[in-house]
Amino acid sequence: ELPSMTSSTQELHLQSLSELAVTLQSKKASAVEVAQHFLQRVQADSTGAFLNVNEQATMAQAQASDARLAAGKGGCLEGVPIAHKDVFVTRDFVTTAGSKILANYRSPFDATVVQKLANGVNGQIGAGMVTLGKLNCDEFAMGSGNENSAFHAVRNPWDTTRVPGGSSGGSAAAVAARLTPAATGTDTGGSIRQPASFCGITGIKPTYGRASRHGMVAFASSLDQAGPMARSAEDCALLLTAMCGPDPDRDSTSLNVASEDFSTQLALPAGDKPLAQAGKGGQPLRIGVPAQWRGQGLQPDILHAMTQALSQCESLGAEVVEVSLPHAPLSIPVYYIVCAAEASSNLSRFDGVKFGHRASSYADLTDMYLRTRGEGFGDEVKRRIMIGSYVLSHGYYDAYYLQAQKIRRMIADDFQAAFTQCDVIAGPVAPSTAWRLGDNANDPLAHYLADIYTLPASLAGLPCMSLPVGLGDMGMPVGLQLIGNYLQETPLLNLAHRFQQVTQHHLAKPEGV
Repeated sequence: ELPSMTSSTQELHLQSLSELAVTLQSKKASAVEVAQHFLQRVQADSTGAFLNVNEQATMAQAQASDARLAAGKGGCLEGVPIAHKDVFVTRDFVTTAGSKILANYRSPFDATVVQKLANGVNGQIGAGMVTLGKLNCDEFAMGSGNENSAFHAVRNPWDTTRVPGGSSGGSAAAVAARLTPAATGTDTGGSIRQPASFCGITGIKPTYGRASRHGMVAFASSLDQAGPMARSAEDCALLLTAMCGPDPDRDSTSLNVASEDFSTQLALPAGDKPLAQAGKGGQPLRIGVPAQWRGQGLQPDILHAMTQALSQCESLGAEVVEVSLPHAPLSIPVYYIVCAAEASSNLSRFDGVKFGHRASSYADLTDMYLRTRGEGFGDEVKRRIMIGSYVLSHGYYDAYYLQAQKIRRMIADDFQAAFTQCDVIAGPVAPSTAWRLGDNANDPLAHYLADIYTLPASLAGLPCMSLPVGLGDMGMPVGLQLIGNYLQETPLLNLAHRFQQVTQHHLAKPEGV
């Protein structure tokens, strides 16, 4: 049983990442005390955000951080806690990807992102963060509400009768409930942005290839990307700086682009209208709003919150212009063909032979495959495997998969045309706020439609983020989506940071937290 906290450590969960880093570096609290504080909160949690904790491993990491802090060494976030979405493999914590087929699986190595946030890779100094545990997610990251986890659904801390979003719902709920100051997530079609919006936190998906996919359990390889989830753009900038960087020896899709220090970029420019010269050539930052994203299906409270946020950006010196993404409405069929095809290939490795679950009884090898996969995979995963196998099969590859890839290119070209008229694109994250647990449980297409605004940027591989901009009619958080051009994470973080400097939405928290 963990010891009780002293008065000086009772409010640690209310501090931001940078504040916690200062607290640790100034010796106002030790990494062990901080880890104990957050583990106590995790033990008392009722949202179901965590799937696995290992107190012994966490405390060993915290003790190592204290030793480095005492020696005046360590990373920029030395001793600060973090929790990882359960699709990042970890040596000291079970990795399940939210699936029974990987129940109790322990990896022999850590994912690159996990390493970078902890002790570093190839002799490089890592951020020095302490892992609290692994976070719940939709099975193999397939879902929009975190109801597809094989173990239990996650509840939104703002209203425990509602979903936190998905697939990184455990990550979003844990940050919103102040169980951890930060979490990793993955975004294939919106799985960082949508739960960030539903839970009132900030999350960013960097340009595809910015962060290594080595050690991420693969869903759709041409779409999956790791990213940070935290309370503010400032916190996300700190995490993204640590997470990104080339990994050519272990991830062939990794970009050979050095990681930027995204945090230092937040300091410029200053003044009452900091966005007045933040665009190309010292012009006002131009924010493009797609005409196609103001149409049917968008709830009035979402549109109202988005409009108010854009007005606030204009008061900071930005200029709002209308742009067009004519092929964006095709993103749902394109995405669910491409991602299903890639999933059917990636998930073929889970066959009961090499690792993971194996059926207890079977007649022959074929029967073992069928029983193992039938028992281990949930309904949504089976659905996508079957769709993917179909669209890749002889006679249908050209009709479906090849056509989807052609339209994907057209969607990417639409964004490039739009960026000739603006610096950043803004719009809704989802058509509504978080829905109730169990709603549309028998209608998977309803969940697919919830991704209409997040899918286009994912298909194009662009950096994009969600930041909280208020509450909807039911008192649930609303997020604003920002999309940048390739490798243009800095303008997104800068805009979000400027907005958060003059608003309080990112400081709001669920009642009782």
